[in-house]
Amino acid sequence: MTAPGSPPAAPANAVPDRAEQSLRRTLLGPGYLLLLLLCVLLGVPIALACFFFVGLQHELQHWVWTSLPEAAGYDAPPWWWPLPALVLAGLVLAPIVTRMPGGGGHLPVNGLGGAPVGPKALPGAVLAALATLPLGVVLGPEAPLMAVGSGLALLVLRRAGPDADPRASAILATAGSTAAVSTILGGPVAAAVLLIEGAGLAGARMVALLLPCLLASATGALVFTGFGRWTGLDIGALSLQEVPPSTGPDAGDFLWGVPTAALIAVLITPARALGRRTVTWTGHRTAVRTVLCATAVGVCITAYALITGRSPAEAALSGQAALAQLAAHPHAWSVGALVALVACKGLAWGIALGSLRGGPIFPAVLLGTATAMACSGLPGFGVTPALALGISAAAAAVTGLPLASSVLAVLLVGRDAHDQMPLIVVASVVSFVVAQVVRRSPAEATRATQATQATQATVRPGEGPEAEPDR
Repeated sequence: MTAPGSPPAAPANAVPDRAEQSLRRTLLGPGYLLLLLLCVLLGVPIALACFFFVGLQHELQHWVWTSLPEAAGYDAPPWWWPLPALVLAGLVLAPIVTRMPGGGGHLPVNGLGGAPVGPKALPGAVLAALATLPLGVVLGPEAPLMAVGSGLALLVLRRAGPDADPRASAILATAGSTAAVSTILGGPVAAAVLLIEGAGLAGARMVALLLPCLLASATGALVFTGFGRWTGLDIGALSLQEVPPSTGPDAGDFLWGVPTAALIAVLITPARALGRRTVTWTGHRTAVRTVLCATAVGVCITAYALITGRSPAEAALSGQAALAQLAAHPHAWSVGALVALVACKGLAWGIALGSLRGGPIFPAVLLGTATAMACSGLPGFGVTPALALGISAAAAAVTGLPLASSVLAVLLVGRDAHDQMPLIVVASVVSFVVAQVVRRSPAEATRATQATQATQATVRPGEGPEAEPDR
């Protein structure tokens, strides 16, 4: 009952109606429509830039790990090959980290987050990636690609005029990053879900940010795919051309799959903790210790080759090629070789996270898949369910985004994903929860993050990725 003289109560649907009207005004406003058009136009040059970036990186990688060993008389890279390659990577990266604006891009231990890389920091990020990733650095190309996307978008906006709206700048930078990373993740769907879950937005704000990013990523992916078919160049995107025969998950797959997903989270989380310790250690005498960390990565890769007698390239690089081989020929690896791969590559990845430059997701996906494949010999545990849950559990543990990780696993598994969806989702959730439990307390995590930011700020004050002039 309403008290005498009081205003009538608002209808229950008044708030949703106001939100819907606000969203309609935003979407139909001339400024927002112009922003959408600009995002479509930005997708074309960003896709072309990303195409040549990953194409050149893939060609350099093939030259270092295939053409050069063959020219030296080897059928495959010898066991000692990673040592000089990674020492060279450290020597090249050290002056980039200490002297160039932006320090070669953000540290991979911080994930894919952080402020957009501005135009001043973009050359250092591109140079660091092209000069070190082909040499065997155990990191992926996704973070440098996002730097290319955001840097080019902000550069275009800066050329348009100095009085740009800060909100438009943020949206364009995010759209540029999404357009760039969609080219390497196989399309705009995974990138869009990654954006939604990572941004933590809801309602009208989410829709207003999502539409420009979808348009930019879809345009970029279309140009990227078409240009790749026209030139015939291989860009090494994260994709699985062959997967084991489809078998629907049963009780045995869930019985072994749930603890396997937890095990993957337990393995991934300490490796990230090692990366944070490495950040603190390289904060002093950065150049020398960067070279030492790169050398340590080379030692880990060499150890894998000596232990297994297999090619060191399987433990080096980002891991998408090894992941495709593992999915196509899962029985070509013994359990011992898979365990050695997880141990040696996992240690190398943890060191690289806090000292080198690149993306953290691709190597983690290989580590999770190798762990699941090593467990697939357990009674009632199939190879195809192990592949699917390994991808989703590892991605969820390293990104903290279980929904995006599930979508990525579904896209990679492809036609057989429908049967594996329940196990994929369960693995993502279990891995995410276990990673949160294993991780240190919030207070300790906050102190570690502050230490990481302080270390980055001392590299070159005022010129890092978070520097105000580059936003």
